[in-house]
Amino acid sequence: MNLDVDFIRTQYPVFQNPDTARWAMFENAGGSYVPRQVIDRLHDFFRYTKVQPYGLFDSSVVAGEAMEAGYRAMAGLLNCDPDALTLGPSTTMNFYVLAQAIRPLLEPGDEIVVTNQDHEANIGCWRRLEEFGAVIKEWQIDPQSGELDIEKLKELVTEKTKLVCFTLCSNIVGTMNDYPAICEIAHAVDALAIGDGVSFAPHRVLDVNSSGLDIYCFSTYKTFGTHIGVMWGRQEVLDQLEPQGHYFNTDLPHYKFNPAGPLHAEIAALAGIEEYVETVYHHHFEQSHHDFHTHACKVFDLFAEHETVQANRVLEAIKAIPGARIIGQDKAEMGSRAATISLTLDGVECSDAVKFLVKKEIALRNGHFYALRCLEALGIEDREEGIIRISLVHYNSEQEIDRLLEGLSGL
Repeated sequence: MNLDVDFIRTQYPVFQNPDTARWAMFENAGGSYVPRQVIDRLHDFFRYTKVQPYGLFDSSVVAGEAMEAGYRAMAGLLNCDPDALTLGPSTTMNFYVLAQAIRPLLEPGDEIVVTNQDHEANIGCWRRLEEFGAVIKEWQIDPQSGELDIEKLKELVTEKTKLVCFTLCSNIVGTMNDYPAICEIAHAVDALAIGDGVSFAPHRVLDVNSSGLDIYCFSTYKTFGTHIGVMWGRQEVLDQLEPQGHYFNTDLPHYKFNPAGPLHAEIAALAGIEEYVETVYHHHFEQSHHDFHTHACKVFDLFAEHETVQANRVLEAIKAIPGARIIGQDKAEMGSRAATISLTLDGVECSDAVKFLVKKEIALRNGHFYALRCLEALGIEDREEGIIRISLVHYNSEQEIDRLLEGLSGL
């Protein structure tokens, strides 16, 4: 079964507006478009229920119910209990708060493994714990491929290792890392496995309970929703951590690790992601299951199949450009590479290439994308120029890819 991209695009108002539909959007890793189901819920919340939720009067009751629907939607997506979720303002903030919650458990000399492949959100917050005596050990990428070698992780991990922090998918390299194997290595020394799924979640659905992870974070503004950071943790792990919310809220699961409190409307709108995925599911499949997670897995399988085909078209076109360097794997396969493709061109400034493509109404960007350590390890020294990043998701049509390929042929 092929993904019906024409149907998909009818769900997005941005494709119905001539001023925005003219752009072929390939900056999706920076933030995805939003379907009507999410927009409608956000609009309704602001229009009818913009009050403090969970009160006794009607609009407050409805507001609370709308927020609970948002929590249930994210829990259903991940196949977990809603009480295991913290929905904060961003993944970067969730990681920062998480680091403060874990800090009291660490003793001087305890080791934290980080990579130099990650977005800075899952590096900087842990490196800051050096001032409290933590020892930071860096799992380094191959300077040519950008890949992480599992064998090198085994050499880094010791009995003193308490945390292994890594990305499930690099926002530069595009590789989907072997998270079950990484978690197994961490757990062999009783360390926690902490995964950044921001660049993974737009392409695949994770069952957190069987993932091996202890903490998993991703951002819903990268997954067709509002600007929210989702943090899931195993309950036995969360119970050990120091609460970071107000002292009188420490027994409230959604507030325990959320110092600022939840963003009401943005959380309520997340129920629209479930509605969108269910709409796509029932358009493509006749059989109905009883849980949202199963439907989401099947829908995201369709997404991944479409993205993989289109990513390979782009990769082949880049390989035909003289002097092009593809960061990471030069062939896409489901489960091993996301449709996030980074490149440089010999003798051509990345910004000049982007300007050329933008003039053709092809939307993308260049830079370091908050993964500066990764670029430095790859030998890319100019942080402003960085790399050119092309990021596809499921709503990108074959016609948009055609336009992109034509543009790339002119570089």
